[in-house]
Amino acid sequence: MKDKLKIIFIPTVLSLLALSIVYTFLHWILFIKLNLFGLKEIVTNFGIPLALTGLTTLFILRPRLKILDVETEKGSWRDFYSFIVWVSLTVPLIIAQEYIVTASGQLTELNSVAELSKKEQTKFYSVKNYYIDKKRIGIHSAFDTSGKYNENFNMHIYVALPIRESEADTLKPECGVWLGMEYKKQISNSLDDAEKEKRYNEFARQSQIEFDTADVSKFTYLDRIENSDKKEGLTEAVKESKRGQGENVILIAVHEPFEARNGKKLEWVAGSSLIGLTVWLLMLLIPKMNEDELNRIKEGQPDREAQEDMKDFIEMVKPKEGYFVTPILVYTNLAIYILMVVSGLGFISFKGEDLLHWGANYGPLTKGGDWWRLLTNTFLHGGFIHVLANMYGLLFVGTFLEPILGKTKLLTAYLLCGILASVASIWWYDATVSVGASGAIFGLYGLFLAFMLTKVFPKEFSNAFLFSTLVFIAYNLLMGLVGGIDNAAHVGGLLSGFVVGMILRPTINKKVISETTPE
Repeated sequence: MKDKLKIIFIPTVLSLLALSIVYTFLHWILFIKLNLFGLKEIVTNFGIPLALTGLTTLFILRPRLKILDVETEKGSWRDFYSFIVWVSLTVPLIIAQEYIVTASGQLTELNSVAELSKKEQTKFYSVKNYYIDKKRIGIHSAFDTSGKYNENFNMHIYVALPIRESEADTLKPECGVWLGMEYKKQISNSLDDAEKEKRYNEFARQSQIEFDTADVSKFTYLDRIENSDKKEGLTEAVKESKRGQGENVILIAVHEPFEARNGKKLEWVAGSSLIGLTVWLLMLLIPKMNEDELNRIKEGQPDREAQEDMKDFIEMVKPKEGYFVTPILVYTNLAIYILMVVSGLGFISFKGEDLLHWGANYGPLTKGGDWWRLLTNTFLHGGFIHVLANMYGLLFVGTFLEPILGKTKLLTAYLLCGILASVASIWWYDATVSVGASGAIFGLYGLFLAFMLTKVFPKEFSNAFLFSTLVFIAYNLLMGLVGGIDNAAHVGGLLSGFVVGMILRPTINKKVISETTPE
């Protein structure tokens, strides 16, 4: 047990402490104090912690798990152990970011809202004299999807109410300070458009009733809203009112005492850390030691297996002779996703209007003359999970196809299938925002399938990958039936890729296949 503590548990504790202290400080100084980059809260409070703990688990803690004998006849438990330690690091770090946002916020006391522009900007405000204008409001509706397979359809109604010094000021044409309110409801994304419209109308009526009966003038203090989808929605509501004034300040009413702003976040940081580490320690007690790996670590010998895994990974993502286009396509897709994140559009998911602005495929616009959207949408993704899954699929199939096709044929097949998949999408759907490389990638899988069925690859290779490829295709098409996934693009890409594969089959050099296909 002493070796488990020294090699695994203590580094886990130190990693948790280091991440919590260092990143929470950087979060405060860079994103709260200096307000650099203008990133949304979901990026600073969730996305970055998720990435940091993932990298820590992958490169620092996971290699140490080899001293545990977790191999069974059915496989290894190392991935499960890695997941548990990742969660144990992630949960406290995310809660810590929520805590630092509220704990570091200062409360500024104002006699009237007119003083707000004269005071140094803070997060929280109390106002003695004010009037909430409930008649001259701005309203904006927004919709987005969520869930691993976009199975949820989210409806939002944002309401912006002018905050005046007195009721006599309500006739003034402009206002710079607003009270923001949000109503939201989630329904299934598998519903047809007519049913969604019906549900939205019901939601709008209920929201109207709630708004009419709400006493918006009662609150304890006001919270200046941070960069988020909610802020963007409320900003649009201000624009809809046509009474906005330059730099509009949007505030959210808080009804609890200021002293209670942190809730029990600090206790949750400590509690989740203690629970996570306790569970982790108990899990370390279960398996026996792998003496060979333990001796290797004690003797300071390098991990040959890890070095080989890293070498294989680098080879998979490094452009080189005979394997150039696939990694470049992956880098291009990831670069565009990162640009969208840095631009403040989100992290987990992006809104439909932002995707349209960046070049999403949308029937009315594409058919109206924006034919370039047939291509640009194949380099856009709806969010983090979407781009991650697609790039994994691209790397896998590209590894096998590019060495035998060559960079020109692979790139041509990729782009052609992507465009044909986009055509299938606007042919099948009248007005659906469609993005993603999955149409092009399905095209490559269709091409891959054509090669295996026509015995381009060796029999042993086809036997090993044909079933898994069919399962992959069937699973993704089945998930498309849940709703929120452009199955038309998937099918269009798959069929076009299969046809392209049949056309290219006679041009394949059998000698190249034997030299590049793994046994």
